[in-house]
Amino acid sequence: MVGAAPRPSTGDRGVGLAALTPVRVLVTGAGGQVGRELTEWCRAANDEVVELTHTDLDVADRDSVLQAVGAAQPTIIYHLAAWTAVDACESDPDRAFGVNALGTRHVAEAARGVGAHLLYVSTDYVFDGTLDRPYTEWDLPNPKLTYGRSKYAGEQELMSLGDSTIVRISWVCGRYGNNMVKTILRLAGGDGTLAFVDDQRGNPTIVSDLVPVLRRLAVERRTGLFHVTNQGPVSWYEFARDVLAAAGHDPGRVHPIKTAELDPPRAAPRPANSVLDNAALRLSGLPLLSHYGDSLARLIRELMDR
Repeated sequence: MVGAAPRPSTGDRGVGLAALTPVRVLVTGAGGQVGRELTEWCRAANDEVVELTHTDLDVADRDSVLQAVGAAQPTIIYHLAAWTAVDACESDPDRAFGVNALGTRHVAEAARGVGAHLLYVSTDYVFDGTLDRPYTEWDLPNPKLTYGRSKYAGEQELMSLGDSTIVRISWVCGRYGNNMVKTILRLAGGDGTLAFVDDQRGNPTIVSDLVPVLRRLAVERRTGLFHVTNQGPVSWYEFARDVLAAAGHDPGRVHPIKTAELDPPRAAPRPANSVLDNAALRLSGLPLLSHYGDSLARLIRELMDR
């Protein structure tokens, strides 16, 4: 297992001085790939952390949420709990909205009750993917998938709150949980060629780069909507080649296909364009995450050393 995250310093990953002040935080969805690394990062910053996994707390249960938050009395709530099974959401929209939308309403109500700042993590899937340029925070969402609609509904639950932060991420990859980097590495261990689509583009988000920014935005109480991804738009085909190259495999084993050629096809077709412009960070004078390439190589080294 990879050790705990290093203690933050004033120059570490763009973290500001205000974000170094220890606080009491509650993390929903603490067992997920973002939740686990965020919990490590907060603990390294000497935060007092209450971590709640989906087995500890069902955010769709209002009474449970109010009780848990009331008992913890956090200064900050990182609301990461979500049902992220994109294809499964299509066949069970009630569950998707119960967790991702109504659950967010419950967490927001609980945050108001204790005066906590709430940071909610959302998704690029709030967009339909038809725009011919990167999406900014001020572009109008138009989700086509149940998952995207339910996460956008969660955003809408927070729009009227003055003390909340919404962070959209995309193509998330980290040390924990399931993600595309781990899938590609597993496939690369076999023989033959690999096929990945070249007509879906987005920005990878490497979790170790993301979590310091989440903490900074929350501790500094930066309200509103932010896109936070690594720089460098890429197709899944190009990304898979980069993973193989970083892992010491032949990237020529990866062949491009079109989404229409996927067999079997996905129950929930992904947006063709998921590229997010981190405009709010940039215009606020906050540092952007680095290009995904170096961070991807670091992540692969960590995964292969386990």
